[in-house]
Amino acid sequence: MSNIEVTGLSLKDNETGVFPLVLTNKTSSATLSESKVWIEENLAAIKGRLSTSGAVLFRDFPVQTDQDLDTVIASFDYQTFTYEESLSNAVRVNRTPRVFTANEAPPSAGIFLHNEMAQTPIYPTRLFFFCEQTAETQGETSLCRCDQLYTKLKEIDPDFIKNCEEKGVKYTNVMPNGDNPESGQGRGWQTTLGVKTKQAAELRLKELGYSWSWLPDGSLGATSAVLPAIKHLERGTTVFFNQLIAAYQGWGDVSHFGAKIICFGDDSDITDEQMQRVIKTADDLIFDVPWQNGDIALVDNFMAMHGRRPFTGARKVLASFATET
Repeated sequence: MSNIEVTGLSLKDNETGVFPLVLTNKTSSATLSESKVWIEENLAAIKGRLSTSGAVLFRDFPVQTDQDLDTVIASFDYQTFTYEESLSNAVRVNRTPRVFTANEAPPSAGIFLHNEMAQTPIYPTRLFFFCEQTAETQGETSLCRCDQLYTKLKEIDPDFIKNCEEKGVKYTNVMPNGDNPESGQGRGWQTTLGVKTKQAAELRLKELGYSWSWLPDGSLGATSAVLPAIKHLERGTTVFFNQLIAAYQGWGDVSHFGAKIICFGDDSDITDEQMQRVIKTADDLIFDVPWQNGDIALVDNFMAMHGRRPFTGARKVLASFATET
C-alpha cells in the first residue's frame, strides 16, 4: 500500500500551509491490515505534518466500523485517554475501550468551538474523529487553527490577550444530577467525577482545586481553579487554548448561585464585547470538514479547536482521545 496522495481540502491558510492536510488512499484493494502497517511505517512523518497543520484527514482508507477505528488508532502509539477517567461535560457512549460516540446531544444542538476539556486541568492532546454515517444535511465538524486565532486576536485586542496570558481564566458550569443526553454539556456530576455520593464529589473537587455549590435540584455548580487561556508550545508556537467560546455561547445561565460562566483568573470580567470579537475572529477562520463515510480526522488539541454544526438525519461520528507517550 504505497499509493497515498497528499492533498488539502482548504487553501485558505496559505501563510502556514494547507489546513487540514488530507491523506487519500488511492489503492482500492488495500486491507485494514495493510493500512495499519502503512501508518506505522509513516508515523513519524504523519506526526510531523500534524504538528504543523493542526489536523490530518485520512480519506478512503478501509475503515468502516468502530472496531476498525480501534485497530487504526492502535497504530499511532499514543496513550489512550479514556472517557470514564476524563472530566468531560459531554454525554458519550463507549463502543470499544478507546472509541465512543462524539456527543449524544440532539441534532438541533450546535456544539461551539473549543479545545477538548481545556475547561479542566486534565485534557487530551490528540483527538480522533471518525465518520461512521454522514448526516442528511450539515453536521460538519468545524475546525479553527488556534495559532492563527491567537495572532489575529493579539492584533485586534492586545489587552484581552495580555489578560488571558497573565491572569488565566476560570469556568463555572452546572453538572446535572444524573446524565442529561439532551444537552451538549449534560454529563452528570456522578459520571463526570467518577463518584456516587456528594461527599465523594466534594473530595474529588477539592483535589482538583475547584470551589462548588449544591443546588436545590441536586445538581452541582463548580468553579475551576485558574486555568491557562494561552499556551506556548515547545516548538515555539503560541496558541489560543481554552473553552471560552463554547462556555460563553453554549453553557447556559449560572447566575442563580452567584457565579459567572467565564472570568479572568483574578475574577475580573471578560466582557460581551471582548467575546464577540473572539467569536467573529474565530468564525472567519473556521473550516467545516465535509465528511464522507469512513473519514478519520486526527486533530492536535493544542493547534485546532473543533465544534459541530447542527444537522438532520442519522449522523454518527465517533471519537477517541489520546496523549503522546
